Amino acid sequence: MSQKIYKKLFVIVGPTASGKTDYSISLAQKLNSPIISCDSRQIYRELKIGTAPPSEEQLAMVRHYFIFSHSIKDFYTAGKYEVEALALIEGLFKKYDNLVMVGGSGLYVEAVCTGLDNFPDSCGIVREKLTQRLKLEGVESLRRDLKILDYESYMQIDLSNPQRVMRALEVTIATGKKFSSFKNNTTKVRDFIIEPIFLNPQRELLYNRINERVDKMVKMGLVEEVYGLREYRDLPSLKSVGYRELFDHFNGEISLDEAIDRIKINTRRYAKRQVTWFKNRPLFKSLF
Repeated sequence: MSQKIYKKLFVIVGPTASGKTDYSISLAQKLNSPIISCDSRQIYRELKIGTAPPSEEQLAMVRHYFIFSHSIKDFYTAGKYEVEALALIEGLFKKYDNLVMVGGSGLYVEAVCTGLDNFPDSCGIVREKLTQRLKLEGVESLRRDLKILDYESYMQIDLSNPQRVMRALEVTIATGKKFSSFKNNTTKVRDFIIEPIFLNPQRELLYNRINERVDKMVKMGLVEEVYGLREYRDLPSLKSVGYRELFDHFNGEISLDEAIDRIKINTRRYAKRQVTWFKNRPLFKSLF
């Protein structure tokens, strides 16, 4: 009887600037594997600098998937990523016994490893109205409605993320059911082994890397990149750290130096949230 060959997916995660790109390339070369990105912003081809994607040299070293694969104009979700990434993985496993996946977007990682709950598709009319409210009234107005309509979601989601608040409210209004009611917390079984790897440098080192990387991105042309995307500033894909601060600068709200300082501060805060998120996920808990 021949022994069954188990396919393995190495999942490299960690906070931004933790060294995931270099580590993933080194591992992929060792395993003779391509790399599957699970970064929710590096998929956008218009965002060449502010998302800290792999350099041209790094992309040439190993075949990468889901890097510059979509446009900021595309409506894209973690649910769509789950479908596309799993289809890709299934195809690649016909050629490779081991694959490397890398990124820091928690929902994208979860989509592949354990699956997402089956939430309804986006409702265009409701989303458009909420988007206008967000622009006119700010996120606090949406938070208040969510607290009234779905207190459980209000207590669970990241209230500092306008898109998460808007999505929860959108589903609740469009379906008449609480956003939280669609969560069944059922783990989907994958037919491959998942090998989690968490990179977590000491905080002082990580924060220094973040500050240095922001300065490097500015020298590479981050300000010019964001300036050229001004007309798209309201797209969900551009609500990211590094873009929204510079949009505030171009709007005359803050100076350029203040915008750069805010990028550093908000990136450090984001890194801290990433660590907390993975620390609370069963697949990665044992690595802390």
